Amino acid sequence: MNPNLERLQSYPFQKLSALLDGAKPDPRRKPIALHIGEPKHPTPGFIKQALADHLDGLANYPPTLGGEALRVAIAGWLKRRYGLEAVDPHSEIIPVNGSREALFAFAQAVIDATHPDPVVVCPNPFYQIYEGAALLARAAPHYLNHLPEKGYAFDFDELPVELWRRTQLVYVCSPANPTGYVMSFEEWRRLFELSDRYGFVIAADECYSEIYFDEAQPPIGALQAAQRLGRKGYPRLVMFSSLSKRSNVPGMRSGFVAGDAAILKKFLLYRTYHGCAMSPPVHAASIAAWKDEAHVVENRRLYREKFAAVLDILRPALEVEMPAAAFYLWPKMPLPDDEFARRLYQEQAVSVLPGSYLARTARGVNPGTHRVRIALVAPLAECVEAAQRIRAFAGSL
Repeated sequence: MNPNLERLQSYPFQKLSALLDGAKPDPRRKPIALHIGEPKHPTPGFIKQALADHLDGLANYPPTLGGEALRVAIAGWLKRRYGLEAVDPHSEIIPVNGSREALFAFAQAVIDATHPDPVVVCPNPFYQIYEGAALLARAAPHYLNHLPEKGYAFDFDELPVELWRRTQLVYVCSPANPTGYVMSFEEWRRLFELSDRYGFVIAADECYSEIYFDEAQPPIGALQAAQRLGRKGYPRLVMFSSLSKRSNVPGMRSGFVAGDAAILKKFLLYRTYHGCAMSPPVHAASIAAWKDEAHVVENRRLYREKFAAVLDILRPALEVEMPAAAFYLWPKMPLPDDEFARRLYQEQAVSVLPGSYLARTARGVNPGTHRVRIALVAPLAECVEAAQRIRAFAGSL
């Protein structure tokens, strides 16, 4: 077996299951799960209909590059959403089966393990796929702390020059999971400067890009920032996007990567052997989803409604802030995060994710300590009920 498998930590939800093992909440309370970022809003009917209308496509092998119609639809969305002047659907876009599989596979294609001690830089806290992808690509993950005292912004100077010289890949997530932080234009500029200096590739995870709260100010994207800086062809930059959160289709496993054509050419070669082409019915449903914005605007309205209601309930009891984007709260706890999560479940039947499970100790700090991630994915009434229970529990401490 691959010895690097032994270096993988238990996934956060496995850790949570172990933490809650034996904790038995009052059976009269309905359990409410706010620990996992799985969208619960209804899938739009027109997407389901497009999927059903193209089931005959199951009789065909799909192309690894995806069909031209889907790539053109994605290019159109990128131009509308980010104001991109040029994105080539033939060389700068590849449909993928959700951003998760692509984020993992990308490291396997990018990392050159023949170089001594390759490094992958990740945010901290972070989506656990980044770390696993780095380890299985035989690279060492290093972490940039997202800290509230710095407004959750990156401090690129945390890492020494010697480490940047060994860096081959940097994962960034904007809007961030779990903080909801959105990278600024100046942060993108600085990251591009570091990429130019040290030659590393940037993987920009933007799966939460469409969950924001001011319709007049959508989060800036990586390709958008690159265009503003005149970086033609998006050198050493690939963005990852997904329909899961945007369109409430996590089970459809549909997304795309876009950016540097030379990198994507090699990534396509990898994927040809990897065997991960998109199913034709999903391909057709994805075209319908990327072409429609009305359901996305309504999706954001539902999240705004939940955040407004839940924050009004929680603020008297917890130190909690409205995020810039995404659908998580990241409150500070009066107890160790794992103790808070276990006792909350046992006493109130509400499950949240300990923040330390999403982070690693770097330079003496675990940014998730004394925080929990609360995913406002359940219907409004359930989120309100959960918030009331969390407030009651926090108030009893």
